[in-house]
Amino acid sequence: MKRTVLFVALLLAFLTLPFVTKAEAKDLRLGMIGLDTSHVIAFTRLINDPAKKYGCKVVVGYSGGSPDIPSSANRVDKFTEQLRKEFGVEIVDSIEELCRKVDGVLLESVDGRPHLEQVRPVIAAKKPVFIDKPMAGSLADVIEIFRLARDNNVPCWSSSSLRFSPDIISMRNSNEVGMVLGCAAFSPCSLEEHHPDLYWYGVHGVEILFTIMGPGCESARRILTKDNEFVVGIWRDGRIGTYRGIRKGKSDYGALVYGTKSIVQSGRYGGYEPLVVEIIKFFKTGQVPVSVEETTEIFAFMSAADESKSKGGDAVSIAEVIAKAKKDNELRRNRKVN
Repeated sequence: MKRTVLFVALLLAFLTLPFVTKAEAKDLRLGMIGLDTSHVIAFTRLINDPAKKYGCKVVVGYSGGSPDIPSSANRVDKFTEQLRKEFGVEIVDSIEELCRKVDGVLLESVDGRPHLEQVRPVIAAKKPVFIDKPMAGSLADVIEIFRLARDNNVPCWSSSSLRFSPDIISMRNSNEVGMVLGCAAFSPCSLEEHHPDLYWYGVHGVEILFTIMGPGCESARRILTKDNEFVVGIWRDGRIGTYRGIRKGKSDYGALVYGTKSIVQSGRYGGYEPLVVEIIKFFKTGQVPVSVEETTEIFAFMSAADESKSKGGDAVSIAEVIAKAKKDNELRRNRKVN
């Protein structure tokens, strides 16, 4: 009788174990580096919303901030205090300390220039990392970040929130459009003196262009006036994609998509939540939703546009821009060794 009771008790314990484990599972702990952008508030509000049941929670932050960029210096204290008071986020004094307390990291600094140095301790700590736009302040830094992540087997990616707007990302494989033959993307394009021209805000519209066209751009040429940017990309299969950056008049995000079946106006910006959903999936699975190659090409396209500007609008090879950035990284690493 005692053996029967014991057997039944063990059987019940075994059968209920998965449910107990699931009930007791803790949220993934996330940390944010760079509390000088409204994204940290918007993302935390979504991620930490108990009604969403994302299974993740932002728990630690490192303020950072860039004194030579007013939109960073003037907001970092405000957003840091808001994270602490509204969401109970612990603020720490170093990235290394943050990494010891979390399972994953969102690198949010509005300034792309410090991203390489800020991500080094994250990669050293083997923490998966999402890097907000712009991924870095130069193409060489973008490539070096990806190299460090690959060599240390750390999942790492970057994206504008525009990529995952439902009515934009659906254009690449749309029954209504058919095969995409071309795309005319547009977005606001304010400039920031410390970054390549399109990195600061044009990155949103360039991300739209590549989301719809896919990778494979071979060259870029740029025309600009005081209030407008226009960059023409030629893809290896002969397709043409363009980006128009707007600095005067009505500003918006979107694209006109030319397909084998029809010409379609894409939908508009879908907010932050579609990107946050992808970030959550990433931290849970370790799988990046945007390839290294495509993100590298996006920043190479924007760097080629800067070079085209200096050459009076001449076409600039994407492959050559990437090769030069890799060479610059080799020289930089050699200087550190020597």
